[in-house]
Amino acid sequence: MFSYLRDLLYQSYVEFGYLPLFIEIALTFIIIAITSTISAYLVIITKRYRGYVKEKRLAHISPIVEAMITEQVLLNEDLEKNVPVENIEFDSNAISKPMYKRAWVRQILIDILIQYRKNFGGEVGFLLRKLYLDMNLQKDSFAKLKSFKWERKIKALSELTQLDIPISDATILPLTNSKNPSLRVAARNAYIQLSKNEPFKFFDIATEPLLPWDQLDMFRIITSTKEIAIPSFSRWVSYSNNKSVISFCLKLIAHYDQQTAIPAVMDLLSNRDHYFRADAINCLGKLSAEEAEGRLVKMYSNQPLNCQIEILKALGRIASGRHLDFLRHEFIYSTNFDARMNAARSIIKHNTEKSRTIVEELIKTVTSENQLILKHCNNPLIKY
Repeated sequence: MFSYLRDLLYQSYVEFGYLPLFIEIALTFIIIAITSTISAYLVIITKRYRGYVKEKRLAHISPIVEAMITEQVLLNEDLEKNVPVENIEFDSNAISKPMYKRAWVRQILIDILIQYRKNFGGEVGFLLRKLYLDMNLQKDSFAKLKSFKWERKIKALSELTQLDIPISDATILPLTNSKNPSLRVAARNAYIQLSKNEPFKFFDIATEPLLPWDQLDMFRIITSTKEIAIPSFSRWVSYSNNKSVISFCLKLIAHYDQQTAIPAVMDLLSNRDHYFRADAINCLGKLSAEEAEGRLVKMYSNQPLNCQIEILKALGRIASGRHLDFLRHEFIYSTNFDARMNAARSIIKHNTEKSRTIVEELIKTVTSENQLILKHCNNPLIKY
């Protein structure tokens, strides 16, 4: 049978060579199309079958796992007796059943434990973590970290972070600089939440950029993580070669009001990158750095529009009152609408007798368009 098929294929190949060229090309495309279609259908059928099997397994195992967790954790009698969590022992027969040695069952168990831990805090949350450790489920999570698939690594990082399991720097730090953006973000966020002493150490080795959306997500995690060790971010402002890291550190300096960082931030005012200068000016304004006012006013005329607008905003945030005349001048004579708008806002933000007098004088003497700007900026219902 095998030799017959071999001879048939060989004969077909020989006869194919005698066909006209256009027929050979057409037949080749037909064979490719048929093969691709069959392959696509096989992939779809395989994925649907796997999904069906997964749903059936989940429907069968989930109630058993949830009942075990409820019995061992939620209804644990030792919790009512105020026994310390670390001293509570689980029923060895209940947690060492043969079914819990299967990889797919253990994955379902991990997922359900994480879901429960999101809903329960305090001692119950710690006991859920203890169950995870006592069943040696962390072994499964760490095994995923060694996978070649970035999706499995991200899932592992999520599991270990949710259950507060430490990861060694040697394992996680290289991932914070991964070429894969999703894995890079997941590793950085996990490092911030899991590292107790130096949660921002990955800034030292970061060569890949912190994208705007990544910065937003990281900022949320940093500001919401309890007992996080906040360093002086000026060290990265001064020494980092990664522009996105410096830009992000400027935001954190402003958020945590790190006054000691003002000299390092002021050093950026001479940077060639005007976007950098704009970020530094914005930070100085939010820090209310009065020592920077004179330099900001002096450099104003030589700056591009984005830096000029940030300088006008900064003068309003600092509001020392020493440069009200400068703001008044820019409001009257600037040809740019945004510049005039921000000059007006900054004058009003001073909220002093002199600033109010300047506003009253301007309303009487400036053009109708500038009068509208002043009235708009004076409206207390409008927040800037």
